[in-house]
Amino acid sequence: MLIGEVARRSGVSTRMLRHYDALGLVRPSGRTVGGYRQYADEDIRRIFHVESLRTLGLSLRQVGQVLEDPGFTPSALIGDLVREAEGRLERERELLKRLRAVDSSEPSAWEDVLRIVELLHGLGSPSAARRQQAALAPEAEVPAPLLAEAILAEADPNVAGALRWALARADRDVVASLAPGLGSADAEVRRRAVLALAEIPGDEAAAVLAGGLDDPDAAVRGQAALALGARGRAAAVPVLVGMVVEGANDVDAAEVLGALARDPEAADGIRGALVEELEAPPQDTGVRMRLVQAAAELPHGIALQVLRGLADDGDRTVARTAAALAGVIEARGGA
Repeated sequence: MLIGEVARRSGVSTRMLRHYDALGLVRPSGRTVGGYRQYADEDIRRIFHVESLRTLGLSLRQVGQVLEDPGFTPSALIGDLVREAEGRLERERELLKRLRAVDSSEPSAWEDVLRIVELLHGLGSPSAARRQQAALAPEAEVPAPLLAEAILAEADPNVAGALRWALARADRDVVASLAPGLGSADAEVRRRAVLALAEIPGDEAAAVLAGGLDDPDAAVRGQAALALGARGRAAAVPVLVGMVVEGANDVDAAEVLGALARDPEAADGIRGALVEELEAPPQDTGVRMRLVQAAAELPHGIALQVLRGLADDGDRTVARTAAALAGVIEARGGA
């Protein structure tokens, strides 16, 4: 088969076939009387082998080594190719991130593009001070998606605080940019997302935070519950009561429960949840003491109802504490 026909059937250009010949990679088995290259079936099979190996990212030199050495083992070379491909993908992801950041800033001139690129360099700096400086720069108008990505990746608490402050100044896409963080497989990323969402007012942020109430990580659940409870959302009550039982930020949880109980529609549910936990056997004294203290944070009438009900409690420490707290509330003018 002549070179033109081989090129047509294989999809490899005649120029590349001549290059393969010059390299000794695929030499045609014969020549016509006129000196034209003539390829046998075995030559064509070798062409397809070359092209197949090239699709894996092998160089022509590596392809030649593979085809000429019957004892060549692929594992090491394939491992190298995997690492090279992963490196390229990472570089491409970084490039895509930069391009999206620039695009989301809607630049009107190349000066705007350069400003965003400089901010990207600052936010990606290995220096925490440099990252914080970039977030707090007075002239910085960083797109919300870029800030959200930086927040979700930031381990330094001071830098994270600066980034959250900067995000609060963004005028759009704030909640939508943080929401994917709550779906991360990394609990630390979910914690950062909740902390950032907790500082954003409005129903949109509250709706996303509500998804954190079922998170498998206690810290995520707790931060979501504290934020939602502070916004008057009764859906946070079961988690807040659980925090009191577990002793995780129980003082903060008790204060938020007290504030929520000022709403008559939520008060009975909160009282009932605390009483249910107090009556649930077995409970150690430490758990029940925290529940008593939480009950004391409720509005006076409800608090006294719970505390007086513990006057004859079998645990004398609990009974005495409940009586003492009831006395303090009554002295302050409670019912």
